[in-house]
Amino acid sequence: MDIIRDTGPRKRKKKLAWSATAIGAFAIAVFGWQLLPSGLPTVDAAVVWSDTVARGTLTRQVRGPGTLVPEQMRWITAVTAGRIEQILSLPGTDVSAGDLIMRLSNPDVDMQLLQAQQQLSAAHASLVQLRTSLRMQELQQRATTATVRADYLEAERIHRINQQLFDENPELVARADLARSRESVDALSLRLETETERLAVIQATSGEQISAQEEQITRLADLVRFSRDRIQSMHVTASVSGVLAPLDIPLQEGQWVQSGQALSRVVAPGRLKAEVRIPQTQAQEIAVGQVATIDTRRDTIQGRVVRIDPAVRSGTVTIDVALPPSLPPSARPDLSVDGSVIVEHLDDVVHMGRPTFGQANRQVSLFRVVDDGRFAERVTVRLGASSLNDIEVREGLQPGDVVILSDMSQWDGFNRVRLRGRGGAR
Repeated sequence: MDIIRDTGPRKRKKKLAWSATAIGAFAIAVFGWQLLPSGLPTVDAAVVWSDTVARGTLTRQVRGPGTLVPEQMRWITAVTAGRIEQILSLPGTDVSAGDLIMRLSNPDVDMQLLQAQQQLSAAHASLVQLRTSLRMQELQQRATTATVRADYLEAERIHRINQQLFDENPELVARADLARSRESVDALSLRLETETERLAVIQATSGEQISAQEEQITRLADLVRFSRDRIQSMHVTASVSGVLAPLDIPLQEGQWVQSGQALSRVVAPGRLKAEVRIPQTQAQEIAVGQVATIDTRRDTIQGRVVRIDPAVRSGTVTIDVALPPSLPPSARPDLSVDGSVIVEHLDDVVHMGRPTFGQANRQVSLFRVVDDGRFAERVTVRLGASSLNDIEVREGLQPGDVVILSDMSQWDGFNRVRLRGRGGAR
């Protein structure tokens, strides 16, 4: 037969009460298990990074990657396009001013020189022809002027005689002949004036025509000289003394180079500076004159900041660090280095090593070592100013406390852990 089950409100309330009791008991059990020494998670003290909180001077520094570059460098570029026929000096060679580095060739430049020389020769020939032509014109015009002058004088003499005869006896010379002689004198007088002006024009313009042709010769001579300089520039020489430095992309014999392309560079040996790229968020604290340290991976060089680039490139600000004249053997041009700049000294502050996740002026949760290094408990710490490897502690820790700086995020659910093995300061 069917059994009637009790599904009323009392039954449901009883189930909810039993569920709440079970959940509460489980939570109390878990919390109690965490409080028991045997229920704490165990961390190997040998693999965590710890440090001791101390009071003293905190030196704040900012760091960035950089490169050693020469203070004095001279680029050698191609004056004209050409093919590299021979490379005589390789990077690393000591050169003096005027030493031949490589030879280029370009048949087009040779042809341009021949054409310029041909044009110059033609211009010289034209000048000689022009001078001859102008001289012949002047001589011819002089002869014409002299002939017209003689005709004019003859006509004037005839007219004067006719006038005298007519004045003495009108019957000796006809009036028409007298008028005709007068008209001849007037016509020859006008022609003589015209021919004289023509001679003056020829004499005045001859010098201008010759000057214009001489200027053309000067321009063509400059063009020939320029073409010769282009050919001479294909014998590439060092403009200053120094050491040849390598290019980013080495050149090869037979390679075609364009005008203005870099062929080599000469650096002054022994004088280097460091160009350090500082993150833009930290560059605002850098000032000219601050002490900087350059790490070459083998040596440490101390210098000073001498220039700060006003522009931001790729999220960084480039600073120039002047280095002393005497440098260690590890310092070489284009060497990748690490640079750090001391921005300030904070006296009498509580500080410790910088945690892996700690940032300046933030509040973080750290594990402090307690019970002679057997356990570590979570504490809340407020941080202050930071440096490369150290950071200021403003609240939450006291000098002498040992804290774990490693990443302990896997233990975020615990406020206390057990340390296995011997712990201690770094």
